[in-house]
Amino acid sequence: MALQLMKLLVTASTTTDTVPTDSRFFHTTTAPTAAGATLTIDAASFLQDDGTAVTSLPSLAANNNYFNVYINGVLQMNGISTYTPGATGVGSLAIAVPAGGSGIPTSTPIVLELVSFAPSSTTTVTT
Repeated sequence: MALQLMKLLVTASTTTDTVPTDSRFFHTTTAPTAAGATLTIDAASFLQDDGTAVTSLPSLAANNNYFNVYINGVLQMNGISTYTPGATGVGSLAIAVPAGGSGIPTSTPIVLELVSFAPSSTTTVTT
């Protein structure tokens, strides 16, 4: 019998579920914020989806989440907002209103949306 190269035949398939969790927090401004100024909203100034007060803004796991900020229903650029998780006095959303534009008037709705993922994967190997 001639020499042969012996190879293993292996197949594998992976199924991944992303499992997103979406949280929204609502605020209405109580005073105007001028262009060039920063609007900082404390955790306790937000309302949850059910209308109850927020006691703490959740932590975001590294590389598995993102946040969006909507001002008067318009999605804002990422670079103007800073999100800090935590309870009242620590947790906040800071919005740096760009200079040279218009400010944020009183009674403007602001929505903070957090999206986190809890992925899980299953791999099946057949030999």
